[in-house]
Amino acid sequence: MKSMVVYYTWSGRTRAMAELIAAQTGAELLEIQPEIPYTSDYHAVVEQVKKEIREAAPCPIRAAACDPAQYDVFYLGTPIWWGTVATPLATFLREKNLAGKIVMPFSTHGGGGKGHADRDIQKLCAGADVRRMYTAYEGGGSKAADEIAAWIGENLGEREGRR
Repeated sequence: MKSMVVYYTWSGRTRAMAELIAAQTGAELLEIQPEIPYTSDYHAVVEQVKKEIREAAPCPIRAAACDPAQYDVFYLGTPIWWGTVATPLATFLREKNLAGKIVMPFSTHGGGGKGHADRDIQKLCAGADVRRMYTAYEGGGSKAADEIAAWIGENLGEREGRR
């Protein structure tokens, strides 16, 4: 099965997870980029993102070279922002139709858990086979590789999840 890891990262933790998944599965990597990058000032980003979520304002993203018809499995990575999916990834999911695809969501958080991000991904990926979300505090640390391998095996089976 051909797979792609699509992710958004602000701090780099979600990228690290995405790279682990790609290394374990042979999936292609696609990082979602906002048209106007977020500032590196944490407090300014907090205010901007709160406003985007509160107002349900889409975050315009750079064109993403991805034809969903070419893939069977999508690993979708996001930091958890106020209990939900980061707005750049949400924009990508609104623009791409993943119906009929297997969706493997994963997330990083700073202590608040996954919130309702898994349910939000279900809604954004109508018609897709959305599997259980893997989530880890600040990227999972030294256990991340083993936990990710177990999550892939539990959700896809050993043969489907590996290259």
